[in-house]
Amino acid sequence: MTGKTIGLLIVMAAYLAVMIIVGAIYSKRNKDVNDFYLGGRKLGPIVTAMSAEASDMSSWLLMGLPGVAYLSGCAEAGWTAIGLAIGTYLNWLIVAKRLRRYTHKANNSITLPAFFSNRYRDKSHALLAIAAIMIVIFFVPYTASGFAACGKLFATLFHVPYLPAMIISAVVIVLYTTLGGFLAASMTDLIQSIIMTIALVIVVFYGIYAAGGLDAVIANANSMDGYLSMMFSHDAVSNTAVPYKGLTIASTLAWGLGYFGMPHILLRFMGIEDENKLTTSRRIASVWVVISMFIAIFIGIIGSAMTKAGAIEVLEGSSQAETLIVRTAMLLSNHGFLTIVLAGLILAGILASTMSTSDSQLLAAASCVSENLITDCLGIKLSKKASMLMARLTVVVIAVIGVFLARNPDSSVFRIVSFAWAGFGATFGPIMLFSLFWKRTNRNGALAGMIVGGVMVFIWKYLIAPIGGILGIYELLPAFICSAVVIVVVSLLTAPPSKEIVEEFESV
Repeated sequence: MTGKTIGLLIVMAAYLAVMIIVGAIYSKRNKDVNDFYLGGRKLGPIVTAMSAEASDMSSWLLMGLPGVAYLSGCAEAGWTAIGLAIGTYLNWLIVAKRLRRYTHKANNSITLPAFFSNRYRDKSHALLAIAAIMIVIFFVPYTASGFAACGKLFATLFHVPYLPAMIISAVVIVLYTTLGGFLAASMTDLIQSIIMTIALVIVVFYGIYAAGGLDAVIANANSMDGYLSMMFSHDAVSNTAVPYKGLTIASTLAWGLGYFGMPHILLRFMGIEDENKLTTSRRIASVWVVISMFIAIFIGIIGSAMTKAGAIEVLEGSSQAETLIVRTAMLLSNHGFLTIVLAGLILAGILASTMSTSDSQLLAAASCVSENLITDCLGIKLSKKASMLMARLTVVVIAVIGVFLARNPDSSVFRIVSFAWAGFGATFGPIMLFSLFWKRTNRNGALAGMIVGGVMVFIWKYLIAPIGGILGIYELLPAFICSAVVIVVVSLLTAPPSKEIVEEFESV
C-alpha cells in the first residue's frame, strides 16, 4: 500500500470516526421512539435546512448528476436540476409550515403513515398499513443505491472487490444511525452538507486546471453537437445532437413533483422546533440546492474536457461516468501531501452525500415497520425499552435487504434513484398536497390515490414506457396525474369527511 493510499484512508477514516462519535453522543438523548424517529421536534432552522437538502441530494449529486452531464451534456441533467430546484422551493414554501403544524395537531404524528391515518380518522388502519408498505418498498432500493455508491467509491479508489467495500460502508451507516437516531442523522447531515460543498468546489477548480483552463473546457463542449444545448442531447456514439422534445422536457421537470412525497425530507419539516423559522430554512436550502446542482453539472462538462486533454481515461456508460469525481480526486492526490488531504476531503464528500441520504431513509423505513406496522396495525404493545430495541433492529434488517439488492456493481445510481423518486412522488405527493389544501378529501380518496400512484409507477415503467414514442416518458408524471385524478373522483363520489375532520383542517 502506497503512502498516498494510506493518506487517503486516514482522511476518510477520520471522517467516518466523527460520524460514529456524533451517533454515540446523540444516543444519550433518545429517551423514547419519538426522540429516535423525530428528535422530539427540536431541530433549529440551519440544521433543518441543510439536513433536509443533504438527505435529498445523496450520491446522486456527486456521482449521478455529473455522470449524466459527462455522457450527454446539459439537457437531461439541466432540466432535471431545474425541476428539482423549483420543487425544492415550492415544497419549503407551501408544504413545510402547514405540515409541521398539522402533524402536531393530528395526535402528534411522528411518521407520514401515522399522519395520514390520524388526519382521516382511519380506524381500519388501511391507510397506515398501505403507506408504511409503500415506504418500505421504495426506500429499500433507494437505500441500496446509496450502498452501491459507497461500494463503487472504495472499489475504484483502492482496487478492492466491490462487495466487501459496499458492506463495510453499510455497516458504518447503520452503526451511527442505530446509535443516535433522527438527531444524529440530522447533525451528521449538516456536517456532510458542508463536506459535500467543499468537495464540489475543489473538484471544479482542479478539474479546470487539469483540463487546460476554462477556455479548453468551453472549446471542448462547443465541439460536441448539442452538448451545451438545453433542447438537444449529445449522442457520444455518433457524435450527433438528438432533439430533446417538449414532452421529454416536461417529464424531466416532473422530478420536482417528487419532493411533495419524499418521507425523509418531509420528516425534517415535521422535526423543526419553531415553525416560524422555516422561512430561514427555506432560503438557505433553496440557495444551496441551486448552486450545488449547477456545480455538479459543470463538473460533468469539465470531466469531458479532462478526457479530451488526456488527464483521465474515457468513461464509457453510466456506471463508469458516475466515478468521474473519484477519478478526479485520485488525479489530484498525485501532487503532494496537501493534495492528498484535499483529495481525501473530496472522497469523504462522496461518502457524505451517500450517508446523509441512507441514514434518513433507514430511519423513515424503520419507523414505518416498527411503529406503524408492528405497533399500530398488528397491535403489539411494547415497553419503551423494547420499542427502542425494535426500532434499531428494524434499521439493521432493512439495511441487510438493501445490501442484498446492491450486490451488483454495474447498477446505475442515477437510474435506481430515479425509479424510487418516482415511487415516492406519485404515491405520497398528491395525497400530501390534497391532505394539506383540500378539506373535501376523504379517507377513501386518499387510500385509492395512494394505491393508484404507487402501482402506476410500476405499470408505466415496465409495461407502458418500453413501447416508446410519446409514452416513453418519466413514470413520475403520468403516475402523479393518475393519483391526483383518482383522489378527486373517489372523494367526490363517496361521503364527505366528518365535521370533526373539517374543523381540525380549518384550525390548521
